[in-house]
Amino acid sequence: MDIVPWRPFGDELTSFRKEIDKLWNRFLGETPFARTFAEEWLPSVDISEDKNSYLVKAELPGMDAKDVDVSLSGDLLTIKGEKKKETEEKDENRYRSERYYGSFQRVFRLPSGVKSDKVEASFDKGILKITLPKLEEAKKKEIEIKIK
Repeated sequence: MDIVPWRPFGDELTSFRKEIDKLWNRFLGETPFARTFAEEWLPSVDISEDKNSYLVKAELPGMDAKDVDVSLSGDLLTIKGEKKKETEEKDENRYRSERYYGSFQRVFRLPSGVKSDKVEASFDKGILKITLPKLEEAKKKEIEIKIK
């Protein structure tokens, strides 16, 4: 006869936790915390809009502008590059390594109405900033409501 520890609600709570995790990921998508356990590295990106342009900011810590490529093809904006691993010292004992290395590629579908010939990209302190000016017809227009 085997002795088995008694766990009230043990299996039920484990499956409940898995269901909650699935629900969380479905509504919020992938979070930076979830990416910690992923094998590939994807830089974090903020995308915003004002009345004249779309703005994309990507965090690329430890990288140089020469290691990043930005392209626009139709309505697809592609950011790709490679973060190279630093050379290790021979006498160095590594106790923990959490930094990401390797190649990455992020592709974003943009709304129509971008002046592709006026797109600008800049790189400062590990932040890639891409400004995508809007065409006149894509800009939001306020319409005055007339009172009769």
